[in-house]
Amino acid sequence: MNVLTDNLPLFGEGFLGTVELTVYSSLLALALGFLMASFRVAPVASLRAVGTVWVAVLRNTPLTLLFFAVLLGLPRFGLVLPFKVFAVLALGCYTSAFICEALRSGINTVPRGQGEAARSLGMTFGQTLTLVVLPQAFRSVIPPVGSTLIALAKNSAIAGAFSVTELLGTYKTLGELGYDVVWTFVWIALGYLVVTLAISALFTALERTWGVAR
Repeated sequence: MNVLTDNLPLFGEGFLGTVELTVYSSLLALALGFLMASFRVAPVASLRAVGTVWVAVLRNTPLTLLFFAVLLGLPRFGLVLPFKVFAVLALGCYTSAFICEALRSGINTVPRGQGEAARSLGMTFGQTLTLVVLPQAFRSVIPPVGSTLIALAKNSAIAGAFSVTELLGTYKTLGELGYDVVWTFVWIALGYLVVTLAISALFTALERTWGVAR
């Protein structure tokens, strides 16, 4: 217990760092995932190719390797940003591939006649997707999107290895101070549990409100 009470500011800073990484990366992942899902179902072949390549590359690249590519590779091309921003880019882009596939699977559950009816009324592809298809698809993709964002929260622990302030990284400082590593990891695990349970509660509420009835 002393490891928590004696180092509450350190744990608090790490916890807030993890929350920030999770929130910002989730927003980026949702935005990019929506965009790539739109590309994947677009009638334009070049857009479908972009979406396919994006998903294939990111889903099959280890996240740690992507962190190295972003945090160490981009500065070589003159793009110098705070490490936390680079970490958000790596986490958001990586997770967007999984969000994209979840959204695409939801889009595929919408009867084709819905889109055909919308186009017969003169709607464009963008209008059909955003006003007709996605609102229906959203109901079925709430659980998988929630699970993906929970995974993102846990994946944020990798950022600590790249000098980004987050919860798991606190164990290094506490270990150097001589605190029991077992209790350190117990409190770190509880911190991640708070974050993941909060995401789970949010998506459970969304599912109860808008999810598909069972």
